[in-house]
Amino acid sequence: MQAWQVHENGEPSEVMRLAEVERPTPGDGQVLLRVRAANVNFPDALLCRGQYQVRPPLPFTPGVEICGETEDGRRVIANPALPHGGFAEYALADARALLPAPESLDDAEVAALHIGYQTGWFGLHRRAALEAGETLLVHAAAGGVGSAAVQLGKAAGATVIGVVGGADKAAVARELGCDVVVDRRSEDVVAAVKEATGGRGADVIYDPVGGAAYAQSAKLVAFEGRIVVVGFASGTVPSPALNHALVKNYSILGLHWGLYATKNPKLIQHCHEQLTELAARGAIKPLVSERVPLAQAADAVQRVADGVTTGRIAVVPGNGAAA
Repeated sequence: MQAWQVHENGEPSEVMRLAEVERPTPGDGQVLLRVRAANVNFPDALLCRGQYQVRPPLPFTPGVEICGETEDGRRVIANPALPHGGFAEYALADARALLPAPESLDDAEVAALHIGYQTGWFGLHRRAALEAGETLLVHAAAGGVGSAAVQLGKAAGATVIGVVGGADKAAVARELGCDVVVDRRSEDVVAAVKEATGGRGADVIYDPVGGAAYAQSAKLVAFEGRIVVVGFASGTVPSPALNHALVKNYSILGLHWGLYATKNPKLIQHCHEQLTELAARGAIKPLVSERVPLAQAADAVQRVADGVTTGRIAVVPGNGAAA
């Protein structure tokens, strides 16, 4: 079969190589899945760079989120068991962790439903307790993680402010349903959000960016607001001023969604049921901006790493007939 492999750490476009390899053999508790579609995530770039919290042995195949097909023909959502990741024609996964694919979504949309939307749901509902009528600010609102949070915020009845970088991404954020869109490249984010909220700020701020975005969040969080720290796509990990949190009465909430798989896996199943219901009634729908063949996976991962994409890119291997 064909699979992308990383033999040394570095930039995805330089270290990912497409090769003919043996189809992986499932271990205890694992299942072999035909990859129908694989979603490109920022952690795939971090894996290539050797900067992710999980470091699989070299060589490995990246790809942490797929829509797969079981031997009996069922479509499922899976997080592949590294080193046999999803940018391949076949991948391995933990049989106990498979989730049924929502019938309302196609393969590429299914592949993009799990990590981003689960992270958004846990961040907004489990950690921040977002309520209808509150104001939610989402950084990188047109990106894969941000777009999921925007849709989930609207589904929860919040007023959503999206911060983006560029006119094209601003247009995408409006299409996603943002009530207010702020282009950080042409506007003063702090001034624009304060104007939009009458000086009050946002009740919940969803931040997958870090760096300068976090500094803006601290200035914009409302009284008794909550800042949800999801990741550091900017490459800069901020150092919060805790005296500032004390003075303004706001909370800083960390979210490492992957921990729930070991700490409370039943919540992941519960979340999936909620997401399936939301998808069935059209309240959420993954924004798949591109569907690319397997041969273009390395380029797709690099573009996600560079922050030049909107929504999600899905890698679609094809019929997977190769041995």
